[in-house]
Amino acid sequence: MNRYKDTKIASILGIVGNIFLLIIKGSIGVITNSQAMIADSFNSFGDVFSSLMTYIGNKISSKKPDEDHNLGHGKAEYIYSFLISIVMILTAFTVIKNAIFTYIHNSEITFNYILIIVCVITIITKLSLYLYTKKVYKKHKNILVEANSKDHRNDCFITTGTLLSTLLGIHGYKIIDIIVGILIGIWILYTGLKIL
Repeated sequence: MNRYKDTKIASILGIVGNIFLLIIKGSIGVITNSQAMIADSFNSFGDVFSSLMTYIGNKISSKKPDEDHNLGHGKAEYIYSFLISIVMILTAFTVIKNAIFTYIHNSEITFNYILIIVCVITIITKLSLYLYTKKVYKKHKNILVEANSKDHRNDCFITTGTLLSTLLGIHGYKIIDIIVGILIGIWILYTGLKIL
């Protein structure tokens, strides 16, 4: 396969996988009021946007040179990487604000074993996406695919934190959920700034 087809498949898989995770994590996060799961769902929203930007950026950058762009459209990768980083930074601030708001208002968290199932599904999905996009990046050295690959990898760690907060919350350590929500926000912020 050529560069455009490989990156297109990686982008489409990312979009579909992240929409699925956004729906299940967002629903369960709201039902249980788990700040870690809600933060994780915001992260999935950012991932949908990142995958969409990867798709659009790669489509534009793969265009052949024309009279207005005699060297081609390769710079589109950088522009869309910049957009991905800005959305990640905004998402991070929203996640941190929501976790702090929950702590201040002492909102009660309803733990449910479905949180654990959603975490396991997320880790498996994101690990699969990471392995695939890493392979595509190694083959084509596309910076948008690299950003997505690193994001998929980071999501495995983020969701492991969500899983840990869920397990500890079941045993009465509910403050861990809020702390993990804040840490996820900080991680998203760090990743967004690094891409920027």
